[in-house]
Amino acid sequence: MEMNPLPLLVGPGLGDDEDDEEMSAAVARVERLLGYGFRDRRLLREALTHPSAAAESGRSYQRLEFVGDAALGLAFSNYLYLTNPDVGPGSLSVLRAANISTEKLARVAVRHRLYPLLRRNSPRLDQLVTRLLPPHYTKSQFFHLFISNSGAVISSPPPPHPIQVSQFTEAVLQEPEDDLVGLLYGGSTVKAPKVLADIVEAIAAAVYVDSNFHLEMLWKVIRGIMEPIITAETVDEQPVTTLHELCQKYKKNAMFKHWRRDNTNVVNVFVDGDLVGIGSSEQKMIAKLNAARDALHNLANSKSDLLTRAQVGSEAGEHREAKQKLNELCSKKRWRNPKYK
Repeated sequence: MEMNPLPLLVGPGLGDDEDDEEMSAAVARVERLLGYGFRDRRLLREALTHPSAAAESGRSYQRLEFVGDAALGLAFSNYLYLTNPDVGPGSLSVLRAANISTEKLARVAVRHRLYPLLRRNSPRLDQLVTRLLPPHYTKSQFFHLFISNSGAVISSPPPPHPIQVSQFTEAVLQEPEDDLVGLLYGGSTVKAPKVLADIVEAIAAAVYVDSNFHLEMLWKVIRGIMEPIITAETVDEQPVTTLHELCQKYKKNAMFKHWRRDNTNVVNVFVDGDLVGIGSSEQKMIAKLNAARDALHNLANSKSDLLTRAQVGSEAGEHREAKQKLNELCSKKRWRNPKYK
C-alpha cells in the first residue's frame, strides 16, 4: 500500500520546537496511522487542537474542520460517482451523506483512538458532549412529549442528561468492527459527539492542504481509516418496504410524518393512527429508515400487536410467518433481535 509519497520532514522551521512532547507524540501517531508524512506538521498540530486550547498555541482545528467537511464530501462524491455508474443523484447524495455523517466520523475517531490525542483545556468537554434521554422516561412517555394524539408537535423533548465521551466510546467499541448498521443508523436517542467528527474532518483537511489540495492524494491517505464504507447495498429501503408489506397484509395503514428539530430530521411512524416508531438523523432518508426499523422492532415486541390484534384463528400461521420474516431481516441487517410477548 503506497500511501507515503511525501517524506517526513523534521526541522526547526516546521514547529517541532513549539509544542511539548505529548503533542509531538500525537502527531507522530497520526502520521503512522495514515501512513503519510506531513511536509508541514504544524497543520496536523492545528488539527489536533481544540478551540478551548487555542490560547496556548494561537490556533485551533476550526478552520481546518471547515475545509475538511467540504473536502471529504468531494472525495466521496468522486468515489461514489465512479463506483456506482447505475445509481441516480438522489441515492448518491444519500450515500455521500451517510459516509461523512457525524455518526460515521465519530465512530472513525473512536476506533482509531483520536480523541485522547486532542489538545484541549475544557474539563466540561469530556463530560457534556452528547445527550441521552433521562432513564426514568419510557419510550412511550417520550413519544407523548413530542406528539399529540393527532400527531402534531406539542412540546420539546425532556431535559437531556449529559453522557461522557467515554460512555459513547464504550458503546461503539462493543459494536462489530464491520457494523455498517451502526455506522448508518447510529441511534434514535443517543447522538454522536460532534467534537469526534470534527477531529476527523480537521485531520483530513490537514492532509488536503499539506498535499497542495490534491484530492486524489487525500482519498488515498484517508480511505483506510474510513472503512467500512457504506455502499448502495447497505443504504436501502428494506425496513420501509417490510413495514408497508406487513401493513398491507393485515389491512393496516402506515404513515410517515417528517419534521425538523434544530439541524436534525425526525420521522414518526403511525399505524392506523397509533405512533409506533421514531427515528432521527441529519439526513431525512436515514431518519425514515431509522423510524421504520424502530417501528418493526416495537411492533414485534408490542403486547397489543397492531398488525395482528384484529386477526384470529386462521391467521395465526400468517402471524408466525410475519415474525419469521422479521427475524430473518433482523439477522441479515444485524439489528437487535426482537422479543415477542
